[in-house]
Amino acid sequence: MAIGDKNRFSSHIFFLFLTGLIVLIFSALVYLLIIRTVYGRFSASQLVPSVKAVNDLVFGTFPSTAILNSDYTKNILAEESSWFEDNLKTWQKSLRNLDIKYQHINDEDVELGGINDYHLIVLSGCKSLSEREVIQLKKYLENGGSIFATGGTGSYSEDGKWRGWDFLSDVFGITFRKEIGNDDRTKIHTLRGGLPVTANIPTGFSLNIATWDHPIAVEVLDPRTTQISFWYNHQLEDGLVREGIKETAGIVYGNYGKGRFVWMGFEINSVLGRQDDYVYFDRLFNNCISWLTYKPIAYLRNWPNGYRGAAMLAPVISDSLKNINYLLSVLGEAKAKATFFVSPSIVGQDPKLIKNLVNHGEVAAYINFEFVNAISDNNNLLNTISDDKMMLEKITGVSVDGIYPSVNFLAESTIKTLMASGFKYFISDSLDDRSVPKTIKRKDEKIISISRTVRDDYEVIRDFNLTERDLQFYSYQEDVDRIAFESGLYLFKMHMNYQCAPENIEVVRDLIRDIKSKDYWIATASEIAEWSDKKDFIELRTQKRGSSRVAVTITNFGSFNINYLVVDVDLNQKAERVSLDTEIIGTKKAHYKHEDGSQFVFMLIDELAAGESRTYYIDYDKYNL
Repeated sequence: MAIGDKNRFSSHIFFLFLTGLIVLIFSALVYLLIIRTVYGRFSASQLVPSVKAVNDLVFGTFPSTAILNSDYTKNILAEESSWFEDNLKTWQKSLRNLDIKYQHINDEDVELGGINDYHLIVLSGCKSLSEREVIQLKKYLENGGSIFATGGTGSYSEDGKWRGWDFLSDVFGITFRKEIGNDDRTKIHTLRGGLPVTANIPTGFSLNIATWDHPIAVEVLDPRTTQISFWYNHQLEDGLVREGIKETAGIVYGNYGKGRFVWMGFEINSVLGRQDDYVYFDRLFNNCISWLTYKPIAYLRNWPNGYRGAAMLAPVISDSLKNINYLLSVLGEAKAKATFFVSPSIVGQDPKLIKNLVNHGEVAAYINFEFVNAISDNNNLLNTISDDKMMLEKITGVSVDGIYPSVNFLAESTIKTLMASGFKYFISDSLDDRSVPKTIKRKDEKIISISRTVRDDYEVIRDFNLTERDLQFYSYQEDVDRIAFESGLYLFKMHMNYQCAPENIEVVRDLIRDIKSKDYWIATASEIAEWSDKKDFIELRTQKRGSSRVAVTITNFGSFNINYLVVDVDLNQKAERVSLDTEIIGTKKAHYKHEDGSQFVFMLIDELAAGESRTYYIDYDKYNL
């Protein structure tokens, strides 16, 4: 081969090598770009398979969850009792429904420390634990494990001797207050809103819990522990509301060392009642498992702009019409709106004054159903209600969208009549299982039910005979604090001859001032009903992408635009250097807030159009102290 040919051949080899190298580098960059687009931030070490990943691929994944099948606990039960086995079966079914692989462990496994490979340990009704088990479980939590426990965990030693409530206090940061008696077959158990573990559950929802196991009420003493629920029923039980809630926690969650725990004061097969009880308890259970296993959770705040609660002032005008002027003066000074429920029978006394009410909020109908219920024919009932509605609309010059029936319970036929009359919402005086509005649908029609959630002046002034200003205010303030705790709706009904009387009106001024200071959204019933209706059509989905990205998709399935949505995202991992991006270029960005070291990201999403769906990527670095 000639020297020139050799040089040309060498140059071709070099060119091919250089071209191949460029293609390889370009391919690697494209691959890294795809990985970055899908999974967010990553390090080179994450691209190399770990020993565990290889073992899982070859030998299959090891169960991440263990259920303690405690012989120590079985030994303290009656010989014929199947209570413990029944609890285990319920847990097995619940975990299988979540596609979670689990394995049974025994007391000796725990005592010998053979639990560190599990991400989650279930202590279902494990009343009896040995001292060695207690030590090993504490070490497990301190090193970052998670525990889901129920009932009086560790209250007996391995030989059946009473140990006390030290395990609850030391590990969960709670102190025993009382056992729930079985005077009633079931007892309501109220859930808070605004927490990761109660995501997608109506605020103030009351589970029905069987009392045959003597459920436990506790008080949270440690700041590392958060109260999720309470047994106290403010409608039926005596005592101070604040103390009643504080001392009757039934579910808590929190941290011990590097680990996490959820504790329930009842067994999960104690949930009874209607279908809603089972549906919402399943959501609660799933959320608890997600939180314990460090999966991201996103949930909507109940109220626009992230308000802590909502408040609705609902004066009923059926007598003593002149007293309305005292209330209007207070509302004007406080710059607050009210929803005035006006009885048609009183309109003729001063139509001009009734018309003026729309300048201070909105006017709705207050109908005496003792009279209406005497009308047996549905057509006559529809005509009567419709005529009253039209009369109020003619006087006020605006649409009358709401009604307050003067009865505790509405029959199905009456609800259909209200829909046919064109009402968009009604106020219910009956006890409900939530402290937020509820949409009732019948074929193509719907109406919003807004429940009275607090004591009114009939109870405080007429029934309790509280005439002093400070005592009245304190009674109402207890409910303000309870609703803020739940993140619900404070619906304050007042009457002209009680709270709106001149000797009592100053309490309304004090109450409005207190509500405003506690981050409440004060709105009319129509505003609250409209917001709740739109919010019902919002769906959130979260997905972990890699080790440092969470995708949050928000979709508006409704037919109306919605503004001022606040989404809380629990990354379930302490983070720093958080950034927010969108999946599709041109998607409207969201405002967000995060503090380094926190696991929460708060997003404000505005102008979400009907039918619109947006996906946001939250990228972050793990926070290192």
